[in-house]
Amino acid sequence: MSESDSQESAPQGDLPDFERSVAELEALIERMERGEQSLEEALRDFERGIHLTRHCQKALGAAEQKVAILLENSEDGDVGPFRSDDS
Repeated sequence: MSESDSQESAPQGDLPDFERSVAELEALIERMERGEQSLEEALRDFERGIHLTRHCQKALGAAEQKVAILLENSEDGDVGPFRSDDS
């Protein structure tokens, strides 16, 4: 299978992890707002939503840190590599 074939067969795979998480969170919210779920389904979706929210907050925090580092280093014209707290 060529690289273009794999991209066409998995459009969600083209999205970065953050964007996939936001899309899933939006879908959960829409489902819950309709109010057509059982209590168990709503609780499961709520729990998943909390997990996705925390994941997105962590990703945004890392992006904010990277931007701050880039801006701080740009005054000297020397932009250094970003080091994630996860590594």
